[in-house]
Amino acid sequence: MLYDLSLHMGYAYDVPASGARHVIRVLPLSLPDRQRLIAGSVTVTPHADEKTTFIDFFGQQATSVLVRAPHERLDIRMQARVMVETPSMTADLSPELDKLGEELAGFWSVDALSPHHVAGPSPRLAEEPQIAAYARETIRPGQTVREIALSLCNRIHKDFTYDTKATTVDTPPKEAFRLKRGVCQDFAHVMIVALRSLGIPAGYVSGFLRTIPPPGKERLEGADAMHAWVRVWCGETMGYVEFDPTNNIPAGSDHIVVAYGRDYSDIAPVIGVLKGYGNQKAEQAVDVVPLKG
Repeated sequence: MLYDLSLHMGYAYDVPASGARHVIRVLPLSLPDRQRLIAGSVTVTPHADEKTTFIDFFGQQATSVLVRAPHERLDIRMQARVMVETPSMTADLSPELDKLGEELAGFWSVDALSPHHVAGPSPRLAEEPQIAAYARETIRPGQTVREIALSLCNRIHKDFTYDTKATTVDTPPKEAFRLKRGVCQDFAHVMIVALRSLGIPAGYVSGFLRTIPPPGKERLEGADAMHAWVRVWCGETMGYVEFDPTNNIPAGSDHIVVAYGRDYSDIAPVIGVLKGYGNQKAEQAVDVVPLKG
């Protein structure tokens, strides 16, 4: 599937800000046999006094910008064309849970794809006894790692309510779990904590999701949004498999990957500092437009 993507993130400040330094991660990745970034660009208004790009540890291209002059708003825009392959169905070659520890112990690499990076607590994801108990209640004897991931994906989708007003970007998984409400970031974080509590390495995926309007309705420009889901290490033979607990589906050709990390803190679309005070208002608009091949 071929897509044209556009993203606009705007920040309006009550009082002009200055000396702003931001790191931006919004361009889709190129992944072997999965997706290819054909072309893409990131622009910032006002014009950045310094702009550099670099590849972070997990292989994502990041853009670092510095805006020295006072400015009342900051606008970030991304344009890209991406080809996403339709994933092929494969047999479940993941081990049962009691065998996964042996495979993990025998995995010596610590490169960006190593499951050791997503096997334990991370900056935003501490151990949570209540979520661990929830995970233990969900699994059944003899299940494979992929079956366990599917079970948790299904249960979180059923037990949680999607509610954009229930949480914020800084809400910890413990609170989202108590509320049983939240957005895709919360669904993903809870599922990751649950899987890790069982000894299953799991990480955070940031990206875009193509949305399809109801029958008879036209697609609204800017109505899409950035999305989050989970990737699960299913043993050496199978590697990583991705699941979307918000929609209770495996990640497919409608899921466009921007970045991988341990949790949201590794791959926030925009992170930075600035000189200023007062409040700010943020807005975001995303278009994921499929093209006819």
